Amino acid sequence: MSFADTVVLFVLALLLFGPKKLPSIAKQIGKALNEFKRASNEFKSQIESEISQLEYQERQKKYDEERKILPSQPPVGTVASTGPELPPPPMEGGPVNGNVNSTHDTTNA
Repeated sequence: MSFADTVVLFVLALLLFGPKKLPSIAKQIGKALNEFKRASNEFKSQIESEISQLEYQERQKKYDEERKILPSQPPVGTVASTGPELPPPPMEGGPVNGNVNSTHDTTNA
């Protein structure tokens, strides 16, 4: 709403209600707007609280389902893994019999 529209509405209200009643009407309108704003903020906070509670319940449900699928302790007789699977350690002596090149000696002695 532009400034000109506001002035027109003010003059119209002044003509309709008179200068004596206009301040009390403005005060009542202000109180009504304040009450509406408070109620809408309360409603908004209730909705956000409900959404937060539903999200928490959903996360808790997923966590519980994962706990059922993946046991917290390894089965009896197995070794628990502590991280990603690593390749086996190299054998003593390096590659084939300690030689870097695994070609066979074909010379006749």
